[in-house]
Amino acid sequence: MRQAATMLTIATRGTGLVEVTAPVRRWVAEQGMTTGLLTVFCRHTSASLTIQENADPDVQADLLRFFQRLVAEDASLYDHTTEGPDDMPAHIRSALTGVSLSIPVMEGELVLGTWQGIYLFEHRARPHRREIALHLLGE
Repeated sequence: MRQAATMLTIATRGTGLVEVTAPVRRWVAEQGMTTGLLTVFCRHTSASLTIQENADPDVQADLLRFFQRLVAEDASLYDHTTEGPDDMPAHIRSALTGVSLSIPVMEGELVLGTWQGIYLFEHRARPHRREIALHLLGE
């Protein structure tokens, strides 16, 4: 068994989904492993990771609207408000969606479905630079 690890830095424009499938695929291919397991880990508490449809942008828009309705940005609901009205809701959204993914690698490729993409889900209103750790274990 071999392992490899790296860090990706992703610039966000504020609340939204940023597809990171291409740089993740590229890095996996560079490792030359045919079979393994990739862990993708977001090093933040107000952003998260998800695998979602990458063909129809309406899916991303609907997800954003759903999370805005599900977790209100209302400072009267939270004690943690020092970083702005979007901070605590961002932590809750991150807790609901998760910060890590495990993706099998077979024949040197990520085993994603036809319409699946890997997304960094930015939950804060202003732009950020987010770090995603990649760890591949395989042969």
